[in-house]
Amino acid sequence: MEPIHLYAHKKSYIDQIDPISKLLFAFVSIFITYLFSSIPITCFVLLISILLLMVGRVLRKIVPLLAISFTLLLSIIVVQGLTHPTNETPLLTIGSIIFYQEGLTLAFLITLRVFNMLAAFGVLILTTKPDDLMESLMKQGMSPKISYVFLSVFQLIPQMRATLGKITDAQRSRGMETEGSLMIRIKAFFPLIGPVVLSSLNMTKERAIALEVRGFSSKGKKTFINEEKSYFYPKFIRCGLLALLIAVIVWRIVG
Repeated sequence: MEPIHLYAHKKSYIDQIDPISKLLFAFVSIFITYLFSSIPITCFVLLISILLLMVGRVLRKIVPLLAISFTLLLSIIVVQGLTHPTNETPLLTIGSIIFYQEGLTLAFLITLRVFNMLAAFGVLILTTKPDDLMESLMKQGMSPKISYVFLSVFQLIPQMRATLGKITDAQRSRGMETEGSLMIRIKAFFPLIGPVVLSSLNMTKERAIALEVRGFSSKGKKTFINEEKSYFYPKFIRCGLLALLIAVIVWRIVG
């Protein structure tokens, strides 16, 4: 059975960093981009996330997600460029449509923030086994239920993708056309998406029930079947990220 996760085992240096440090990096990098409304700072943080993806040899896996999100962000660029309240300086004119510098600058900043968010969490999701992250969170004292929520979120997309493949094959066997022109794909989308979502939610519920049967919510001391792994200077990396977070907060307040 194919594992339900997005983890790509590449045996890179990023794999040797503990899951908590990668989770902390994701939150710190995202926090910095929202703490400073600065395009250069946001670009720098995004560049770091991209470099980590390259070191982890998973950059290709995140590119399709960035491309899909850009199609959604395009609407933000259009709306902000045309209708933002601070628009004053015309930058681009297409016929009778005028795009303003202030709105496009803000839209560009939002786009960079979203890209960084996807890249930072890509470092975590694509280079970390969900089970390892869940165990690490529980060993740090987090509630098993909250840890399971993290695990379920990471498994939801690949689970829906696997379910979509099965349902698509089933619908094709019944004569439904799922490939061809854009209109054919649109007509096939809605009959497919409903069963996919419901099936994924039902599978998540079934796993939760199975965990309860096995005493997942018991208050006794938890044991782990997997041996504890040794990672690359976890305390040093975590302290460095926390120090960086404190430094940028102080810089923001003082500056």
